[in-house]
Amino acid sequence: MAIASDFRNAVVFDLSSVRASGRDIGRNVYWKLYAIENVVRVIIHSVLSAQINTNWWATATDPTLQKRALGFRRKYTSRPWHTAPGNHDIYYVDLPDLNEIIRANSHLFLPVIPDIDQWMARIEQIRLPRNVVAHMNWPHATDRKRIDVFFEDLQSLAQSLGNQLKLAAP
Repeated sequence: MAIASDFRNAVVFDLSSVRASGRDIGRNVYWKLYAIENVVRVIIHSVLSAQINTNWWATATDPTLQKRALGFRRKYTSRPWHTAPGNHDIYYVDLPDLNEIIRANSHLFLPVIPDIDQWMARIEQIRLPRNVVAHMNWPHATDRKRIDVFFEDLQSLAQSLGNQLKLAAP
């Protein structure tokens, strides 16, 4: 099987190279970003549920963020023929918003994730490569490696946290 390359660099447009690019990004990058973003959601929900209560959203998030999440939720509710992102408001916010939730509540994360500041910095580092892939573009080899390393490290963090508290999807 030939190694896929960025179709945009081809001298002559070939539809099969677009498909190969898409398969490569999906098989090697996108699924990791999907897992990263959703594991971050589970970690936030689990930590804040343990530290506050299961209704942490109302007290742990900024009213502006709550309003924006509600707006997105209403868009999906008004179009019930589309799949909604999830049942909890945390599924209606983006990666930078997730990082902001962690930052605003870092004192609640510190008891279980002592290096929470480093994790916030790493989430920020993954934001731009995530956007490149989410907008259907080709990530640089360095960004792919950054995604791979962050994915592995986040899996280790989640496993460690699972030993300390009950991880649960929102």
